[in-house]
Amino acid sequence: MKLYPINTGFFKLDGGAMFGVVPKSLWKKTNPPDSNNMCSWAMRCLLIEIDQKLILIDTGIGNKQSEKFFSYFYLHGDDTLVKSIEQYGFTVSDITDVILTHLHFDHCGGAVIQSENEYKLLFPNANYWTNKKHWEWANKPNQREKASFLKENFLPIQEKNKLFFLEEGCFYKGIDLKFFYGHTQAQIIPFVTIKNKTIVFCADLLPSTGHIPLPYVMGYDVNPLITLQEKEKFLTEAIEKKYILFLEHDYYNECCSIQKINNKFSIKEKGKLNEFLNS
Repeated sequence: MKLYPINTGFFKLDGGAMFGVVPKSLWKKTNPPDSNNMCSWAMRCLLIEIDQKLILIDTGIGNKQSEKFFSYFYLHGDDTLVKSIEQYGFTVSDITDVILTHLHFDHCGGAVIQSENEYKLLFPNANYWTNKKHWEWANKPNQREKASFLKENFLPIQEKNKLFFLEEGCFYKGIDLKFFYGHTQAQIIPFVTIKNKTIVFCADLLPSTGHIPLPYVMGYDVNPLITLQEKEKFLTEAIEKKYILFLEHDYYNECCSIQKINNKFSIKEKGKLNEFLNS
């Protein structure tokens, strides 16, 4: 098995929205905002090479929405999904499976492209995976979450007969999946075992190192009290089992490990994925 971080670019979101009830005077220490109160965030995906498979986790925001839509998010950086995959010697046609942790636009938007007024799949040979609970949730969104579910990002997958549902448990050798319910209904969190170490693709369970303290819960989460419970259980387990946390949205850090001092969770180590795997 080999793991490849896939950088798809950066975007900005309101700092207050990203940290919920936590005052700016606190969260700005880890995520300094610009003059509009916006903070930069990564859209970092993960590519897994195992046997004859190339499994991609999440796809970033894509580029098919309107100029007005993207003006809200200040896309920046030189990385793209395709460029990042190609830098490792692969093409979009080589991808065999795409696991979408959830169907918010910044996690699944890159899966579908627009070409000559037609929606096409960026990865034509891949099977795309979600779970039934989350699929139903995304297709009948509540008013609070509706703006995050853009149907042009995922309905074409079903229309092309490339949509498949998965369950909790083993997805493939060394890749196990668990569902979490605080951020959105049945978010998929992959646990990848390599070199006797466990890499957890944290998605929006833990977007960044700035979200490690328990009260630091995103305003976007539909069930923040459930997030609080899930985070505490997960971070406790991360210490016990020495998980390496792969951070999808952290602008500064690719990975980290966790410790608990004076009854508070904090960063133990931070760095690149390869640094953790080779240590």
